[in-house]
Amino acid sequence: MVIRHIFLLAIIALTTAFPASAITTLQASVDRNPVMEGETLVLTVTADDDLNSGKLDTSMLLKDFIVGRTSISRSKKIMNFDASNETRWQVLLSPRSSGNLIIPAFNIDGISSNSIPLSVLKTGSQPQQMQDIFMRANLSSDEAYVGQMLTYKVKLYLALELQRGVLNAPDLEGAQIKQLGEDKDSTEIVNGRRYRVIERNYAIIADQPGELTITGASFSGDVLVQSRRNGAMFSFNESRPTQTQAPKMMVLINPIPIDYHGEWLVSDLVVLKEDWPETATEYNVGEPITRTITLLASNTDETSLPDIVMSTPKALKTYPEKAQRKTFLRDNQMVSQLTQTTAIVATSPGTYTLPEIKVPWWNPHLNKQQLATLPARTIVVKGGEAIEPIEQQVIQTPTNNSGGFWPWLSLALGTLWLITLALWLNARKKTSIPTGTKSIAAKPSNTLSDLQAACHAKDATRVLNGLTRYYTELYQQPMSLSQISMTDSVIATAIERLQRTAFSPSKLTESIDFAQLLAAVKAAKAAHSQAKTSALVKLNPS
Repeated sequence: MVIRHIFLLAIIALTTAFPASAITTLQASVDRNPVMEGETLVLTVTADDDLNSGKLDTSMLLKDFIVGRTSISRSKKIMNFDASNETRWQVLLSPRSSGNLIIPAFNIDGISSNSIPLSVLKTGSQPQQMQDIFMRANLSSDEAYVGQMLTYKVKLYLALELQRGVLNAPDLEGAQIKQLGEDKDSTEIVNGRRYRVIERNYAIIADQPGELTITGASFSGDVLVQSRRNGAMFSFNESRPTQTQAPKMMVLINPIPIDYHGEWLVSDLVVLKEDWPETATEYNVGEPITRTITLLASNTDETSLPDIVMSTPKALKTYPEKAQRKTFLRDNQMVSQLTQTTAIVATSPGTYTLPEIKVPWWNPHLNKQQLATLPARTIVVKGGEAIEPIEQQVIQTPTNNSGGFWPWLSLALGTLWLITLALWLNARKKTSIPTGTKSIAAKPSNTLSDLQAACHAKDATRVLNGLTRYYTELYQQPMSLSQISMTDSVIATAIERLQRTAFSPSKLTESIDFAQLLAAVKAAKAAHSQAKTSALVKLNPS
């Protein structure tokens, strides 16, 4: 019982030693006065109590100021059993106009702060070396066309040490904007004062004609400043919020000229280049020729580059790949590039001309339309003469068999057929190998098995090569793909689809019937063998 009373007395004693906390003072101050129009200042409100962050109402400031980020800090001190709390609000303010303004008094729990008269000077009335942070911006041109790329360059000048911060892009409507490259960090001397300079570039492309308003890029963050608090002898660095903004700009956007012809492209300079296999002067039928065309445009976005249209003679098949687009910086200028690679395959020999390629574009400096051109190119394609389709010739016997020339011809043909059969059986008997004797005959060709394996693998390139080797061996002479195509319509269709598949980036194979192709190849072999051994061709009357 005695211990319980002692414990209660101890609690009462501690309670009286640390009196109940209550706000007694509320102070307000600013970090600079006067301040430049467009600059920011930090309003600090301090209460001698641990308060909720929502206790401070800043809505009364919105009439004369743009209220930015608010940061809150709390501290507690205990000295000789005397405890004190402190709550501090730091509010970032930007005056809406120049002149003499009043920061009104704040009230928290019946305690009011002091009001602060503030002098806001017009822009340019204060020497620039007095500013700790400011921004500059410039535009590559104050007039442009729809689709023309403008370069917006912004520089942030810092005389204080930056702790953290965010650089925001300019705000605009009716245009596209994106950052160009990486930020540059350097130092500059402005009116005798050294500044850290952070530079960033943006590309702006207007989508519609008219007047384009660009609200300047902005910066908000925290910097370190020296501070003395409560009359301390030594100063120390503390974090202070800050923000600044580049001035507003206006740009006149002109429409597309009515006398312009072609797909719209506006640029400082447009160039067409071509990569061609210069080592070869002549090409073979069925041999793919790779042609790469590159379109380069200065100060233009890659999405603005038109597709390259290439027309060719009917005997030249083209298999274009998907165009590649990219953008890069060169000599502080944005360069866009479109690369188009195309495989060209000739289906018959001859001399062909690839027509001239033209890309129209608008020069904004000369205010006139110009053409980027690629000259015409002539190529020579060689190959074996196209062979006629090999077909089995059949002589129809007239329905009237009585007399005439045809009965004697039938008798002669039958006799010759019997003689041929007898000679073939005799040759086979002589070349037969006795039982138990090791064969020394030549190894049979495997071109057909290679072709079948390529068809089962659905490899278009292997099938085309296999067809060339197989038919060359079958006819005992070099055979091109165009010559092979003329032997059978099914094979011709398959070769055309195989070439399209081999030189196409999609590599589609579902439209090719490999089983039908193999059946046609085997049928062609049988027809060729029969035509080779038949004597009808020699005895066919003229």
